Amino acid sequence: MACVQPFALLAAALMVLLACPIVAAERPVRIVALGDSLTAGLGLPADATFPGKLERALRAKGLAAEIVNAGVSGDTASGGLARLDWSVPEGTDAVIVELGANDMLMGVDPNVTRRALAEIVRRLAERRIAVLLAGMRAAPNLGADYGRDFETIYSELAARNDVLLYPFFLEGIAAASELNQRDGLHPTAAGVDVIVERILPKVEELIARVREKRG
Repeated sequence: MACVQPFALLAAALMVLLACPIVAAERPVRIVALGDSLTAGLGLPADATFPGKLERALRAKGLAAEIVNAGVSGDTASGGLARLDWSVPEGTDAVIVELGANDMLMGVDPNVTRRALAEIVRRLAERRIAVLLAGMRAAPNLGADYGRDFETIYSELAARNDVLLYPFFLEGIAAASELNQRDGLHPTAAGVDVIVERILPKVEELIARVREKRG
């Protein structure tokens, strides 16, 4: 029997590798949803929350993403800032910031909310984490001046810091009784579906920014 030389075996192995290149799977984009009860999913089962439904919607479109639910019911923008470091761990690629609704409901001075959100955005930028800012609108009973000062927080911060903006997190479900729970403030599972459907294009932009940064 003829003896096969070692170099011949090596050459054959190299030819196989060249013919069948190995493609490494792309690491999923890690997104933290930093918010209040609207993110946490107050009154909803775990699989019906905004982060859970958003992750499934992204995967259905072929986008590999992991969405961490960092929502805390009752949290204000200042509360989100206070827990920012441990709510957004190392390895996070992007953050959806959904805060301010409780500030508005409690009539917090818009300047306080603005400073807290600005610091959140600044600290995430320092860490090179992409940001999608989800805005909120003020209730009419708070007055025109309060409404103007509050609602401009989000658009101004987004423009100044070049972060993505979704102007109103509750777009399409606010005041729609069939899409909200009995308290009129928190969405039902069907309401969350509407939120996810409407915000999805902006989240896709967020993921594109992460991938562009990865190169």
